[in-house]
Amino acid sequence: MCVHGFTIDKVLQKGAMTGFVYKNAPADIFHSWVEVYYENTWYELEGGIIDRRYLTALQAKNSSCDGPFCGYGVAVQSLQHPVVDWAGNNTYIQSEGINQDFGVYNCPDALLNAHGQTMGPVKEFLYRHIGRHLMNHNVKKLRGVR
Repeated sequence: MCVHGFTIDKVLQKGAMTGFVYKNAPADIFHSWVEVYYENTWYELEGGIIDRRYLTALQAKNSSCDGPFCGYGVAVQSLQHPVVDWAGNNTYIQSEGINQDFGVYNCPDALLNAHGQTMGPVKEFLYRHIGRHLMNHNVKKLRGVR
């Protein structure tokens, strides 16, 4: 197993991020997926970061979208038919929003040391103690969870 690092365009997070969180987010948001070696083939498994309940709610909210979609943590060629279930294939849910590709690393620490998200101490404090909780609230709201 290894980790593949990249950044996504912050537009991809619009909807999950709102208000001051979205406004103050960096243009390039650090992200990664895992790659696994199975039966002599490497597979990129990025599609599993969005759970089925969230994806189904997002698809219902945007039921008229039968093509590309970007927002709420998703950037795919087809919102109604994203490749997120593994059946001996690569899976993706944010692949259409990649800005920078950092390549593959043997461990998360090596990737983070080379390319981790950097922000000032005030922004880091606000994100850690307020921003991520607001994002989680938006995600729960879309899922229909209180």
